[in-house]
Amino acid sequence: METIFSPPFSPLFNPKTSLSKPFLSLSHLPKSTKPICCSLRKQHSQIEKESFSVPKSWVSHVQQGLAALAISLALNFCPVVSSDSALASEFDVLNEGPPKDSYVVDDAGVLSRVTKSDLKALLSDVEKRKGFHINFITVRKLTSKADAFEYADQVLEKWYPSVEQGNDKGIVVLVTSQKEGAITGGPDFVKAVGDTVLDATVSENLPVLATEEKYNEAVFSTATRLVAAIDGLPDPGGPQLKDNKRESNFKSREETDEKRGQFTLVVGGLLVIAFVVPMAQYYAYVSKK
Repeated sequence: METIFSPPFSPLFNPKTSLSKPFLSLSHLPKSTKPICCSLRKQHSQIEKESFSVPKSWVSHVQQGLAALAISLALNFCPVVSSDSALASEFDVLNEGPPKDSYVVDDAGVLSRVTKSDLKALLSDVEKRKGFHINFITVRKLTSKADAFEYADQVLEKWYPSVEQGNDKGIVVLVTSQKEGAITGGPDFVKAVGDTVLDATVSENLPVLATEEKYNEAVFSTATRLVAAIDGLPDPGGPQLKDNKRESNFKSREETDEKRGQFTLVVGGLLVIAFVVPMAQYYAYVSKK
């Protein structure tokens, strides 16, 4: 019996063996073995993370695309760039100072090369003979000053700070967007030209021709008129403002009454003819019988 129920094969009959203990303890397992439940939980959590990572990345791409679209729309429809460029060009004229090689600062870009060349020849000649230096300035729009006169005075004070420097200097400003101009200068320049020519040039040459967008003619005719006044020659005059009033297509009350009377006579005559002619034909037909 001992050979059959040996202790290794029948632990139930071994008085030293306790039923409260498990048959195999975890200490008998290899050290490399891990619990199955823990590994399953880790794999399950990893799968969940991988499954939810794709929608998050997709949503982030959509958000980036919408942000890029909003930025592009803001850049395309924002009007700040144009206003900044207008401010920069206006103040650049003040900061750059008077031109050294010419007499023109065409910031608006409306003057041709021929006009600039003709102005240089005309103004350099009068400066050599009479000693007066005249600068012409064209700008698109004014934002710092109320009108062209204030801006012209600002340019004169900035370019020629002292009275001695600006005594024989003249500044002519043409604003293309506002279709107006202004002329200012030192005491000797204003005295040589005269108030009459100055007022006439500002009210005739610059605004009239600028309204018609004839900027080259407006600038050169102004220069010609100023030089003639400095030389003491007769004033060539300026262009006259054209009366662009259109003739009315509506007729007056008198013309309407006259036409109405004529129409009444014509209609009355046609009615008489329409009744008299058939009656005459009928009477002739009856009389023959």
